[in-house]
Amino acid sequence: MSTQTDILNNIPIDPLTGALAVPIYQAANYEQIAPGVNKGYDYSRSNNPTREVLENLIAHLENGQQGFAFSSGVAAIDTVLKTLSAKDHIVATQDIYGGAYRLLEQVYRKFAIEITYVDTTDLDAVTKAITDKTKLIWLETPSNPTLKVTDIKGVAKIAKHRNILLCVDNTFATPIGQKPLDLGADIVVHSASKYIAGHSDVIAGLVVTKTKVLGKIIKFHQNASGAILGPFDSFLTIRGIETLQFRYAVHCENAQLVAEFLQKHPKIKNIYYPGLSSDANYKLASSQQQYYGGVVSFDLKINTSEKALELVQSLKQFHLAESLGSIRSLSCLPADMSHKTVPKDVKLKSGITPSLIRLSIGLEQSKDLIKDLEQALAKL
Repeated sequence: MSTQTDILNNIPIDPLTGALAVPIYQAANYEQIAPGVNKGYDYSRSNNPTREVLENLIAHLENGQQGFAFSSGVAAIDTVLKTLSAKDHIVATQDIYGGAYRLLEQVYRKFAIEITYVDTTDLDAVTKAITDKTKLIWLETPSNPTLKVTDIKGVAKIAKHRNILLCVDNTFATPIGQKPLDLGADIVVHSASKYIAGHSDVIAGLVVTKTKVLGKIIKFHQNASGAILGPFDSFLTIRGIETLQFRYAVHCENAQLVAEFLQKHPKIKNIYYPGLSSDANYKLASSQQQYYGGVVSFDLKINTSEKALELVQSLKQFHLAESLGSIRSLSCLPADMSHKTVPKDVKLKSGITPSLIRLSIGLEQSKDLIKDLEQALAKL
C-alpha cells in the first residue's frame, strides 16, 4: 500500500522555480511554435500542467497506467459510461450511489443501455446476470450506504473469462485502503470530493485505467466532452492527497470506535461496518482492504424517517450534509438525501430503510463523537 513518503515523492518540485507547492497554471491556451507544435500544451481542456500532476499522482497511487481528473465524481462516472454503445449491458452493484443510479436510469437507458442490478457480494448472482451483451461490470466496494464488500478478485475472474470490463468505484476505500487494479479491475473511479480532497472545498472526480489502451479511450472522451477539473481545484486536490495517508488512518480509527459503541446500543437495530467481527463482510474486508473505512451506517429499532431525523437534528458534532470524507463528521439520511431519486422499492431491496443513518466519521476526538451520539440517542 502507498506510504506518506511514496505520496510526497510523487508530487514533483517545480523545475522552473523550485516551488515545493505545485504551481497553479491558470492558463486557457499556450503559445505554439507552429500549428500542432508546442511544449506539451495547447489548450487547457486537452491538458493543463497542474491537472497533469494530479492525474499522474492518482495513476501512481492506484498502480495504473493513466489518470484523468474531472469536474465531479458523476462526470468521471459519465465518462466511463461513454465508452459503451447502444444495446450494451451493464451489471451493477445493487446498493449503488444514488447519483450513479440516476445517471444510469434517467440518462443512459434513453440511449438503449441496459442495466441489471445485483447483490455483487454473491458471485453466482453476478454470473447469472451476465448476457452476451454485457460489456461492463460496475462495483462499489464498500458500497454506499450499506457498506457491502464485494470480492474484486472473484468478480475480475468472471469478467476476464467473458472479456467484460470491470470498473470499481473506490471512493470509500481510497487508494490508501484498497487497490482494485491490483485485484484485477480494469478501471477505478473516485469522487475526489470525498476523502481524497478531504476538506469539503472541492468537487472533483478521478478515473484511473490499468492499460494505456483504455487510457486512450478515456482521454478521448475527457477531451471531447470537456468535463475537466480546473487548475485551482486540481491544486486543492493535490494538497488534499498530501495528507491523505494520515487523515484516512484517523477516519478509520475513529469509525471503528464509533461502530463498536453503536453495536452495543439498545436503540440500534442494525449496524453496518466491515470492521466489526460480527459483520458479514468482515472476513473479506480483512483480506482485501488495508483499512475498514471511515463510514458507519445503522438502522434504528424504531424504523421511521421521523425518528431518524430527530436523531440527526440532536447531534452537535455531526453536521447534516450530503457528502462524506470530510475532516468534519457528517450525518446523512440516505433515503431522503443521497438516494432520494431511487424508487422506494429499490431502496428497500438494497437495505436503505427510512431510519437508515449514514455517518461519515471525521477527525474530531472519538470520545467526543461517541458522547454526542450517546446524548442524541438518549433523547429518542
